[in-house]
Amino acid sequence: MPQAAILELRGVSKSYGAQRAVEDLSLDVRRGEILTLLGPSGCGKTTTLRAVIGLERCDAGEIVYDGRVIDSPRERVFVPTHKRQMGMVFQSYAIWPHMNVFENVAYPLRVRGVGGQRLQHAVRQSLEQVGLGAMADRPATQLSGGQQQRVALARSLVFEPQILLLDEPFSNLDAQLRGQMRAELKLLQRRIAVTVVLVTHDQVEALSVSDRIAVMRQGRLEQLGTPQQLYREPATISVRDFVGRTIVLSGSVDAIGDGEVCVRLTGSDVLTCRGGAPDSLRVGERVEIAVRPEQVGVEIDTDPASAPNGLNQLTGRLETLLFIGDHYEATLALEIGQNVLAYLPAVDRWQEGQSIRLSLRPEDVRVWEDVKVNAS
Repeated sequence: MPQAAILELRGVSKSYGAQRAVEDLSLDVRRGEILTLLGPSGCGKTTTLRAVIGLERCDAGEIVYDGRVIDSPRERVFVPTHKRQMGMVFQSYAIWPHMNVFENVAYPLRVRGVGGQRLQHAVRQSLEQVGLGAMADRPATQLSGGQQQRVALARSLVFEPQILLLDEPFSNLDAQLRGQMRAELKLLQRRIAVTVVLVTHDQVEALSVSDRIAVMRQGRLEQLGTPQQLYREPATISVRDFVGRTIVLSGSVDAIGDGEVCVRLTGSDVLTCRGGAPDSLRVGERVEIAVRPEQVGVEIDTDPASAPNGLNQLTGRLETLLFIGDHYEATLALEIGQNVLAYLPAVDRWQEGQSIRLSLRPEDVRVWEDVKVNAS
């Protein structure tokens, strides 16, 4: 059963002059979960986080934290940042170079009037939680990027906030360290049971650490759900294309019935689609069909002169082959005149220029309205 909400945004809006950064955003964050605000630059996710922590004031709506209204223009309520009992890690980490590790972490306690043994114990405990117990006396200028990130986490956790806000916390780290820190964040969050709101534009980061993801676009909430729901059942084209990679082919509706839609591509190729389609589709309407790259079967075509003899098969050529380690990323030039990206197993049989056959399971293929064509 889902936990009760610790944080609620109710119709929150925020503008900068004529630019609307966040518009009528309603969202709940459950106690003990990692919720990620995901979206491209300029979608409003960082503005939302700054409003939650109190660095921005809402123009409309209200924010409720642990049952208490902390920002409401209508009720003329605004609780300042230092009274919200929230921790925040900024993208730049904001580590003070003139302080050592211990003093950086101790700072939030000192400004709250905490000292003595209580401060010593809290700082040591917080450093142990992030694996820096032996580095308390290290000058901040001698820290690596990953160590600075851990110090910023320890500093945000030292006063035991109920909620931790993270703004692109791994963006300054190299790829290998990002993966390591994602795993460490997940383990730390489970161990201390703190609620986390994470802001990122990195879909891998969002999918790997989140309990739920809120995809934002142009200041609005596009879709809210688990990583699995967003990846397998995107509600909009923008969510489909932003969360994970997608193979998209264009065509027109050839037939509808019995829970499936047949889509005619260029020429005589017709694909059967059973992965879902809008109820409003009509025969002849321009559509897109979409499938994830890992759901596509690719085989070397030993007889390119023969036509496809199975359901949902397409022919083409292996255009480019990129070795990633555990798989290849391949660009396939299809005979229908469209190029697609597919994943191939890391074996030696693949060569650029080979003829290939593509196979798509009808259950994996979903039909979407072609909004570009239908809107023109």
